[in-house]
Amino acid sequence: MAYFNQEPNYSHGDQLKVGILLANLGTPDAPTAKALRPYLQQFLMDRRVVEIPRFIWCWILHCIILVIRPKKSAEKYAQVWTDAGSPLLVHAQNQCRLLNETLAKKIPSPYAVALGMSYGNPSMQSAMDALRAQHCDRILVMPLYPQYAASSTASAMDAVYRILLKTRNQPALRSIRGYHDHPDYIAALAASVQAHWQVHGQPSVLVMSFHGVPKAHLNNGDPYHCLCHKTGRLLAEALQLSKTQYTVAFQSRFGKQEWLKPYLASTLADLGTAKTARIDIICPGFSSDCLETLEEIAMEGMHIFQSHGGGDYHYIPALNENPAWIEAMSNIVLENLQGWVSKKWHKKDALAAAKLTQSRAQAMLDAAAK
Repeated sequence: MAYFNQEPNYSHGDQLKVGILLANLGTPDAPTAKALRPYLQQFLMDRRVVEIPRFIWCWILHCIILVIRPKKSAEKYAQVWTDAGSPLLVHAQNQCRLLNETLAKKIPSPYAVALGMSYGNPSMQSAMDALRAQHCDRILVMPLYPQYAASSTASAMDAVYRILLKTRNQPALRSIRGYHDHPDYIAALAASVQAHWQVHGQPSVLVMSFHGVPKAHLNNGDPYHCLCHKTGRLLAEALQLSKTQYTVAFQSRFGKQEWLKPYLASTLADLGTAKTARIDIICPGFSSDCLETLEEIAMEGMHIFQSHGGGDYHYIPALNENPAWIEAMSNIVLENLQGWVSKKWHKKDALAAAKLTQSRAQAMLDAAAK
């Protein structure tokens, strides 16, 4: 078997394009234990996600977690699964389509947009294959994680690099490290919150919850913790909130080791015990709603808060297909495509250049045949 993947068909004169790869975490194919098992195995075997020594972790994963967790996770996925499929996948596919439509209004030069997941489907390999089949010789990777973390952003880039290891004719590659403080991203978040408040009024406290990671990641140099707090501060400033009107917390703790604090569960319990009349909660680190936001935050979070004596509880949805977010995505992409796309591109000139390339290639073939 050949080590390198087969190259896509190419003829001299084919129009070269810029590729934009939207990268997200992934989702199982169905809300069943059977579908969850391979998805969880791929996810939890990533060394960037779990840094426990392999000989210990493999035993824990295969003998305990993959025996127990798929069924429990499937039950949770079933609560949020839609007729169209996984919420994360549906929103991400819509974002891909809407970004494509928005960019078409801004740049005339050829490009293509594809969606790839670090785990599950559509795979990163399928996304890269789709872009290269369209003759993308330059690819911009945009991991849909505003705050850089080794366990998310870097993991997505690892998936791309593994593909390039087996690619003979590699495209030029750029990546967006993050956009935790990008003005358009902050503005989209603020507009989302304000739109919710126009309908429901303002809460006593706005909770900004980010996905947690082990504290050891911070101690070992991962900047994620600081980036989350900066996003929280900038969003609070955009909403003109005082320090008593918002708080930042971290969710989804797993295992017994210490994770980034304060833990969301403890924060919600404390706010409930304090008889807080109403809280709103938003997850700024998620571009799309998924199991974690729809079940853990919107459902479990409400139970924790209200069971401790809290009042009203509102979950503010992720940015999803919010027009302000799609516009922000397009602006972030264009900032990182400088020099690769041009407003001076004209189809007539491109066709003429392609015809000239074809004729030159044919002339070389004719000369070689003599």
